[in-house]
Formats: sequence, structure tokens, C-alpha cells
Amino acid sequence: MPDAKRVGLVFAQDRKAIEAAVTAGSGNARLRLLHVVPTYLPAVRYGGPIQSVHALCRALAAQGHVTDVFTTNVDGPGDSDVPLERPVDLEGVQVTYFPSRRMRRLYWSPPMRRALFSRVADYDLVHVHAIYLWPTWTAARAARVRNVPYIVSPRGMLVPQLIQRKNRWIKQAWIRLIEKPNLERAAAVHTTSDIEAHHLGGFGWSLPKVVTIPHGVDDPPAVADVMVSPDIAAAIAGAPAVLAFGRISWEKGLDRLIAALPLVPMARVIIAGGDGGQANALTGQAGALGVADRVTVIPRHIAGADKEALFASAAAFAMTSLSENFGLAAFEAMRRGVPVLATPDVGMSEIVARARAGVIIEPSPEGIARGLETLLQDRGAGRAMGERGRGLVIAEYGWNAVAARMTEVYRAAIEGQVGRRR
Repeated sequence: MPDAKRVGLVFAQDRKAIEAAVTAGSGNARLRLLHVVPTYLPAVRYGGPIQSVHALCRALAAQGHVTDVFTTNVDGPGDSDVPLERPVDLEGVQVTYFPSRRMRRLYWSPPMRRALFSRVADYDLVHVHAIYLWPTWTAARAARVRNVPYIVSPRGMLVPQLIQRKNRWIKQAWIRLIEKPNLERAAAVHTTSDIEAHHLGGFGWSLPKVVTIPHGVDDPPAVADVMVSPDIAAAIAGAPAVLAFGRISWEKGLDRLIAALPLVPMARVIIAGGDGGQANALTGQAGALGVADRVTVIPRHIAGADKEALFASAAAFAMTSLSENFGLAAFEAMRRGVPVLATPDVGMSEIVARARAGVIIEPSPEGIARGLETLLQDRGAGRAMGERGRGLVIAEYGWNAVAARMTEVYRAAIEGQVGRRR
């Protein structure tokens, strides 16, 4: 039987060697990363954040890092058809789904809790995505208990206007009791835009380093000669339209876009994406304003050839959100050379402005109308804007580049944790 003291000494020496390598900033060391997010693919109803978290994880795995995800199988009122409590490979990412049978609005999952507390010490770092929900709170607690550094990405959920608009008192209590301590004790906080970082700073908390790294964007897929769906074919027939693509919910401010249409007779709008409860209201609003013949609402998940057909036919892309920590769909439009109209509350509007890839407008019917006129009256100028946006996105915002920048943040967090242990 080996001598216990000798085994302990060898382990300690190995651990010191590992920590020394991390402290030295070895750029080639493979990291063991655990991402915790309440929902994941194939639950596409939850929009851009699900897609962007997977894209980041996929790029990290492709760069050689062990990249695991803990999530639930919640998909709206139902469950994703996935194996439970064992890893599933999704493009190199090992995803473990846990059941949530009670308190599903919080994504409560006792099996996930057991797995987090028993396995979190196997990782170099935990990256927590989103707030207000049980999995992310529990992951942060488990990481602290096991002395593992963790990073939090609030994903735009700490915008004061959104806090006031929905479940105000519950959110304020949760923030005070749970999210404030979680964020203050994190190794770093990740935001995707300067706007999101500004909102976060407004709370006056004793935060760790706040790092702003925008989302990346995938190259458009190669779409074969596939027939698009009848509803998409009907929508794109005729004059090019202004496209609003993404989850159809009140936060997206799509009522603002429709309210501008009586002021811009040339504009036609297509609103497409999973219904977050606003599709019927928007259709009713268009009828009441007398612009129903210029508004098409397609309330379903759209991907593949249908999605590419919408982007290809668009004269402009509109994102008139009340608040958007980034705005991934608008970024996708830029990648495809479509000029963007955005409100200042959209995080990636700062990138649109820097690239001169569209117009940033005041979120009033008159302001939106002026922006639409700018993009639609001179199509040549609009195309030039789109090409400038495409060039910037290709040069700076591929997912590999974003993953490399995020890895630098991870290494700094791990190094800081090693220093605290010492």
C-alpha cells in the first residue's frame, strides 16, 4: 500500500506545478470549463442567448478546451427530447441535461444541484449565463464552496427599465438577496456591450472586473436549392421589406415599428420569429392603424433556408427594442450585408454606428420613420452601409476570435484564484 504522506506530497507538487503554469499564463494549457445555463438547444424558443452560448462553447471546444454544459431539459411547457443526466455531444460540447419537474419557472433541479456540488471541483472555471434563475444561483454557490472561480454573464437581465416593467418587487428582492452577492463574489462579470456595462455600473455595487466582449456571429450557412416554406415565399414576394427577426415579445418594441408605418407609406414590414405572446397584439395594432396590408407577422421558429430567404430579401433590418444587451439578430443581418436600423438601447448599436452600417434612431414613431426613409429612399446608400457592416463583422467578430478573448478572461480569473489560495 503506498505511503499516504508520500501520495499527498506528490499530489501537492503536481498541484503546485499546475498552478505555476496557470500563473505563468501558459497560452497552450487546456482549460476545463463548465458552463451553466438554464436552458439549451434544442430549446430554440428562448431566442438568441441560447444560440450564442452554444456558439461560444462550440468555439472553445474547437480550440481544445474541455467544454461541458449543465442545463435543464425545460422547453416551454414541455421538455426537450434529450437523454437525462448523461453527457450528450453537440458539436464537440458535452451537454448534460437535468430534469426540472417542480418550480419549473425557476428551473429548479435537485439532480443538477447534486451534480454541481459533487463535480464542480473537477473544473478550472465555471461560466454562469443569465440571472434570476435557480441553476445559475446554485452554480455560483457550488463554485464558492469548492473554491472554483466563476464568471457571470447577466445576458441583459439587469436593465432597470426591464426590472421595473415586469415582476418588479420579486426581481428587486432577488437582486438584493441573491444576485448582488453572486456578482460581487465572482471572479469577473462579462457584458456584451458598453450599454450593458453602463446599466450594471448604475447599481453601485462592489463588483469585480467587468469585461465587455461582444457576441460573435456565424458565417451564413450554405443553403442548397431548397424550397422555402409557403408562408415565407408569400411574405417575400413583391417589394423588398424591412425585416424584424427574433422572438416576438414586448421587450422587442415591435409596436414602435408598426406605429411608424403610417408616416412611411413606402415601407413594408415582415416580423418573424417565435411568438413570445405579442403576435396577435401586433396584428391587431396594424389593423387599427390601417397598415395591415403592409405588415406580415410569422409567429414561429424560423431557420435554414427560410431564415436565409428572409435576410436575402430584406431592404433593411429593424431592431427597435426597449432594451437589448446586444442584439444578435441585427449582428446576423450585418454579416449578410443588410443595413440596420436600431434604437440606442440596442447594445450592438454602438458597432453599427462605428461601422456606419445603418442608422441609430430615437425610439419614437417619428424617429423610426425618419430612419426608415433614410434606408429605403436611397437603396444604393443602404447597400453601401450593409457592405461596411459585413466587412467589419467578418474582420473582428468571428466566434473563434471571441472565444480567444474569452479564454484570456478565464485564464486571468484562474490566476487570480490561485493568488487568493496562496
